[in-house]
Amino acid sequence: MAEVIFMPRLSDTMVVGTVVKWHKKIGEKILEGDILAEIETDKAIQELEAEYNSTLLYIGIKEGESAPVNSVLAILGSENEDISSLLKQNKINNNYKRIFISPLAKKLAFDKGILLDNIKGTGINGRIIKKDIERYLDDKKSSNEVNHSNIRKIISKRLINSKIESPHYSLFIEVIMDNLIKLRDSINEKKYLDKISFNDLIVKASALAIKENPKINSSWTEKSILYHNNINIGIAVALEDGLIVPVINQVDEKSLRQISFEIKEKVIKAKEKKIKSNELEGSTFTVSNLGMFGIDSFTSIINQPNSCILSVGSIKKKPIINNDKIVIGNTTKLTLTCDHRIIDGAVGSDYLKSLKHLLQEPLNIII
Repeated sequence: MAEVIFMPRLSDTMVVGTVVKWHKKIGEKILEGDILAEIETDKAIQELEAEYNSTLLYIGIKEGESAPVNSVLAILGSENEDISSLLKQNKINNNYKRIFISPLAKKLAFDKGILLDNIKGTGINGRIIKKDIERYLDDKKSSNEVNHSNIRKIISKRLINSKIESPHYSLFIEVIMDNLIKLRDSINEKKYLDKISFNDLIVKASALAIKENPKINSSWTEKSILYHNNINIGIAVALEDGLIVPVINQVDEKSLRQISFEIKEKVIKAKEKKIKSNELEGSTFTVSNLGMFGIDSFTSIINQPNSCILSVGSIKKKPIINNDKIVIGNTTKLTLTCDHRIIDGAVGSDYLKSLKHLLQEPLNIII
């Protein structure tokens, strides 16, 4: 019996999905586990698998088209099965504007990242043709307009909501990093280990500091404060079209090598848009490191539903007063931005003291 396949909700924030590619054609047989299509969400491109053997009878959303969650994506059934009643029942109205466009114009628009809603077709029955795309491009030569990606739209909405809903405040601290530098150099001299980054060490230290200050590991709800048992650290990763936050679960219980491997793996997957939605969910704390970009210090917007986000600046060589003497050392500046509904200043300060101690006495991170 034929079944309608709807646009799935592939992430907790997904509202609209875009069909990047169909792997099957109408009339083609499908086996359980076959990849039907690639769907772009607000966070990544994910593969949609077939759950049973069938035949692809109808495609409701073509390649390059977007539609809201629960729109008719396809119909699967038996070969040559009559689906007219299903088409009539669902009316195949996907709540988005059906756009008529020639294949050549569609390819050109896709390559240039042009939103078709902005184009007025001059072909038969208003069909968009290649000349319409070229004319639009000519009109835009005086500026550099780039349409909002799904991920950029979601980022905008979430950051605005975070700023409105969470009363942000920030705490600043400077940490001497000389011992951490020596530890990292010592670890990386071992050829059997993959290279450990400063970020790996900071992420591990952040989790251990949370263990000492569990109130930091919390979320606000309308009825209560949730104190999380697992320490799951989100790692802010910059992409070409936005920001994404892969999550490393139970960081306090993992070795430095495990943490380093997972971070590297998930950053690569995020940049290739191959990361899965469950790898982006469940964070209880976030670390954003711009030190590698030469930024001395900065503040971040809280990644809800977290109550805090740690911003990490670059390591700088500078004069330091040590035992009443001026010596040359290496320091970095950390900023903890907190949700004042949950985290009072004293709680945030205690957390930073613990983190500072771990980074300045880093053997505690690996013991």
